[in-house]
Amino acid sequence: MLLGNVHSIETFGTVDGPGIRYVIFLQGCPLRCQYCHNPDTWSTNTNKKMSVDEVLKQFYSKQTFYKTGGVTISGGEPLLQIDFVIAIFKKLKQDNIHTCIDTSGIMFKDDEIYKHKLNELLEVTDLVLLDIKHIDNDKHKLLTGFFNENILMFAKYLDEKNIDVYVRHVLIDKITYYKEYLDRLALFLSKLHNIKRIDILPYHSLGVIKYELLNIDYPLKDTKDTENEVAVNAYNYLINKINSNKNN
Repeated sequence: MLLGNVHSIETFGTVDGPGIRYVIFLQGCPLRCQYCHNPDTWSTNTNKKMSVDEVLKQFYSKQTFYKTGGVTISGGEPLLQIDFVIAIFKKLKQDNIHTCIDTSGIMFKDDEIYKHKLNELLEVTDLVLLDIKHIDNDKHKLLTGFFNENILMFAKYLDEKNIDVYVRHVLIDKITYYKEYLDRLALFLSKLHNIKRIDILPYHSLGVIKYELLNIDYPLKDTKDTENEVAVNAYNYLINKINSNKNN
């Protein structure tokens, strides 16, 4: 029996795709984002093994509750367990349930073996929530521990496959919040045709308590929270730049 390493399940998700969502958080993530508010999902050694039927039991018991939403698989990094995600989505698609993945794209590989497996997943995926942490390659490495080339390749691949995408980008003072980076992000996104929504999320330090409980040093303890108004202004600037790029 195929088992997944599951962190937790949220039965009333409102920010993880359209409508009310049943959100499955899988355990394990290779990234070490300095602002991550779920460091407890990093380790792959924390084991709560569950089957497809077990993780979907609560969903099917209240299926009518999710009639305007669906199921989102998040993490951690869900594509670390791509076979488990495929199995869940194939079962859901038998009942025409809307499916969504929340991913950083870090697992993407530009080789045919990986793409074959990814294509199997995308055939039963309605929406991808793609977190673009930083548009600059070197800054991305500083922020997350990894370069961003394969993440940007993943975004382009989703465009080729015509998969709907919501882009998420966290606005962090003196890290991602620079006009130069917003301009570069706008240029990249303006070349994609499958972006259905862009969210500029204000950085907040609410997750710091988890670091204290886990005895982990919080890297951004001296970074101020981003005000909502600043995030809104950055969003408007980004959208205007994208539209300008498309019209030129």
